[in-house]
Amino acid sequence: MKSLTDAPVPTRLKLSTLWTATMFCYVYGDYFGLYTDNKLASMAQGSLGPIGPATPGALVAVSLMMAIPALLIASTLYLPAAICRWSNIAFGLLYTAIMAMTLPGAAPFYITLAVIEMTLTAVIVIAAWTWATTEGGPE
Repeated sequence: MKSLTDAPVPTRLKLSTLWTATMFCYVYGDYFGLYTDNKLASMAQGSLGPIGPATPGALVAVSLMMAIPALLIASTLYLPAAICRWSNIAFGLLYTAIMAMTLPGAAPFYITLAVIEMTLTAVIVIAAWTWATTEGGPE
């Protein structure tokens, strides 16, 4: 019987797929959150929950906060290696911290997804930090 061989996965592809998985968890968390008590009524009243009123500025801020991981899916494949590495480390740490801050008082489904998201972003940091280097820099 022939055995399978695993080709090494390039670091950029690992990072991009990790951000993709993270984004899916973010989307599912927000979607499932719509089923919690009074969530839709609160939204209809113009509330962003703990953030406060859904002002244009707050909506832009939240949009930018969620656009960064989405943009990292593609930019990880195209940025110069050093910028790619450090942006993945910085944003991986930032989004791990953001999720940790949202845990107190959260619903069980949200805690489950948050732990998965924090694990994914921590793996992003580790993968970027340990990115193989040569004399010319990262991969």
